[in-house]
Amino acid sequence: MNAGVLKREKRRVRERVLALRDASSMEEREAAGRAIVERLLALPEVARAKTVMVFWSFGSEIDTAPLLARLHERGARVALPRIVEGELEARTYAPGDPVTVTTFGAAEPSDGEVVPPEEVDVVVTPGVAFDRRGMRVGYWGGYYDRFFARIRDDAVRVGIGYAVQLVDEPLPAGSFDQPLDLLVTEAEVLRFER
Repeated sequence: MNAGVLKREKRRVRERVLALRDASSMEEREAAGRAIVERLLALPEVARAKTVMVFWSFGSEIDTAPLLARLHERGARVALPRIVEGELEARTYAPGDPVTVTTFGAAEPSDGEVVPPEEVDVVVTPGVAFDRRGMRVGYWGGYYDRFFARIRDDAVRVGIGYAVQLVDEPLPAGSFDQPLDLLVTEAEVLRFER
């Protein structure tokens, strides 16, 4: 699949799945989000993790604030991604630390210490759509795919999303798209072979 076709196919998937996600009521999303956080925190990989990078949610995404707080309460070193010169950089974060809202609506740590990629044990990963092979379609830019290339091979890549974001057909993917190890929805936990 050439780059132009791949880009168009991913755009088509984004539009379709975002429309489904956005059509869910706030109450449905909140209930599903609570279930996803509980399932994620129950994973043995997350329970034993010393350093967990979590994204700052925006729009109709799962609210990650409760997850950030619970991980911090457990004593994990929590990091948020920050885009620096076109690449994701993990920065330490504790609830209440100052953040800067980006142009697309997420927030990044205003300061915090840089966490070397090799020290991240779990990356909680956003996505617009996920498939049953462990592939995801994000928003744009390939930031997480490039970040995955810099973390340890045994670091765990966990996608979180609502069940409506899980599609049955294989998602369009290029050679640079990196698979997840797990996907957590309110309905199930999927494990993938990498």
